[in-house]
Formats: sequence, C-alpha cells, structure tokens
Amino acid sequence: MLDPRVEKMAQVLVRYSASVKPGDLVSIKGTTLAEPLVLALLEETLKAGGHPRIRLSPTGSPEILYKNASDEQLKFISELDRQEVEQLDVSIRVIASANTRALSNIDPARPAMLSQARKDLSQRFLQRAADGELRWTLTAYPTLAYAQEAEMSLSEYEDFVYRACLLHHKDPVTAWKKLAEQQQRVADYLDKCKELRIRATDTDIRFGIEGRKWINCLGDKNFPDGEVFTGPLEDSVEGHIRYSFPAIREGRHVDDIRLTFKAGKAVEATAVKNQDFLITMLDQDEGARFLGELSLGTNYEVQKFTRNLLFDEKIGGTCHLALGKGYPETGSKNTSGLHWDMVCDLRDGGEVFADGKLIQKNGRFVDPTWPQPS
Repeated sequence: MLDPRVEKMAQVLVRYSASVKPGDLVSIKGTTLAEPLVLALLEETLKAGGHPRIRLSPTGSPEILYKNASDEQLKFISELDRQEVEQLDVSIRVIASANTRALSNIDPARPAMLSQARKDLSQRFLQRAADGELRWTLTAYPTLAYAQEAEMSLSEYEDFVYRACLLHHKDPVTAWKKLAEQQQRVADYLDKCKELRIRATDTDIRFGIEGRKWINCLGDKNFPDGEVFTGPLEDSVEGHIRYSFPAIREGRHVDDIRLTFKAGKAVEATAVKNQDFLITMLDQDEGARFLGELSLGTNYEVQKFTRNLLFDEKIGGTCHLALGKGYPETGSKNTSGLHWDMVCDLRDGGEVFADGKLIQKNGRFVDPTWPQPS
C-alpha cells in the first residue's frame, strides 16, 4: 500500500515546486528504488496537463560506467542530452540510493573527468534556469541506505524526510509560503550589504557580497528547501574555515576539511580523511578553488546531520559554501565542472555579521521575523 505522504509529496512537487503547466515538457528522472514516487509524479504531471518523459536508471549504473567506460566514452556527450537541456520546460529529479558507498573505490580522476565533460551542458542548464526558461526540482526518496547513513530505522527516516518537506502540515504549500516570506526578509536585508563575516570554531572568514543577489530558496528547486544564498565576489573571500561535518561526494567521506582563502582562492586545503580526493576535485579546473555559493541554512525542521547533502545543507543554524560553479542568477561569474557544497555548523558559538552587525548567534537569527526554530 502506497504511503499517502508519497502522493502528497508528488502533488506539492508538481503543483507548487515545479509548477507544471499544460503543454510543459517534463523530465522525471530517478533510480528504480524511487519508483513509487516517480509513478506518483507521472500521475500528477498528467493531471496538470504536462507531457512527462520518464527516465528510470538502475542504482548500480554509475559504478558500471566509471569501471568500464573508456576515457572517450566517459567524455562523450550525446546530442540527445544537448537537445534535452534546450527543450525541457521542467526537470524533476529524484535521488534514491541502495548503497551510498558504491563509488568509494573509484579513481577520483574518473568523476572529475565526467564533470569536466559535462561542464558546458551543466552551465547551459543553469543559464536557462536563471533566464526563467527552465524550472527544475531535486528531491529524495527515503531508502534503507539513506536511513543507515542517518543512523535511523527506515520508518524513522521516512518521518524525518516528510517532516523536513513540511508534509506534516495540513497545507504544506501554505507552510512553504510562510517560510518563504521569512526568508525573503533575510534576502532583502543582505542584498543591501557589502560584506558577510562568519566566525565559529577554527573559522573566521569574510566574503564580499556587494551587488550580488541573495536567492530565497522556497521549495521550488530543492525539496526540501530552506536556505538563502548568493555567489560571493570571486576575488573577495579571505580567511579560513573548518567544516563541522564530512563533505561527501562520489561515495567518499572527506573528514575535517580545512580551507584557507586568499583573494578568493582556496590556497590551502587539508582533510583528515580522503585528502587526495579533495585535492583532485579542487585541481580539476581553474574555477574549482573559488567559491560559487555562500548560503545560510534556514529549515529548522532539519536539525540532525544525516550524510545526505539535500537535507544537511538546509539545517537551520548552519552555513554552507560551494567550491566551483556559481549560479548565474546571483551574479556569480565563477565557472567550473565542480559544485561541491560543504556544511559548517554555527549552532554552538557561531556568529554571522553583515557589514559588522551581528545578525545570527548560535544558529539563531537576531531578528525574530526571520526564520526561527519551531
């Protein structure tokens, strides 16, 4: 029997997040594990008058690709992929993994090669989204693998996921709109500022943000959502940061990352675990050592680190910085094959200053009209 929350999630994703309209060409992608949600999305897209295009892939396909593809095959971009990016009106992607560590033993040069090959395609996708020509939404379907990573039972993890998505509300859309109003106050304030400074344990870092646009993430791109972000001025970042949580990519956990920035560039990068992988990712192109994103997490329904970035970067009272590719709608000019979000916890002694004024302490905003713990 289908969990009614899956149907509710599909309704919110199609009607609110992706805002599917009659005649829209809609791509719905996911692994076979996400089939219940993919089918619910198919039904809701048809009801909304869209033209769905379903693409289900086996959970083990990335491992097979990296292990067996030649360099030429790994770099190959199909004309069909290019046409899809140019013609889609809506993209809905559902992540669902059976084994989050499946790629742990893959040579890091392989995923770096793939991300470089798809760099222009990815940039075009983001540009169409920034221009309002393409709407995209990314979500996750709860699996045993994700539950194990989060150190929960599957039922506990399901409750966590659907609560993070605000589906416990009778009217989730109204709940998302309320959070969006609170976040917009943060974005409007920061739009007028020139500098942001973050201080925490082993962290003191400044970002130039003058003239950059802060984006209100209200559940229309990532689902769940709950953050405000911008692209800092490329040559402005100065200082050092120590990430509270592991940064996870291609199945690898990179622990205790410390970065030092000068004139915007990460000139020093260390990690206690998988440092070689970190350096390989940062050296893949010129833009990979510069920041493309600076964000404050505002979803206070998410308070536990689960080793799933879709949720972890939204934790209310955290910040995250993304090395590499920036989002054009913020004004970011940084381009790269990389976009790697890394999360820093500010809930225990962290402070955020905007133009020298304290706006957040211990993970809570000073202004009570901004997002607050429930």
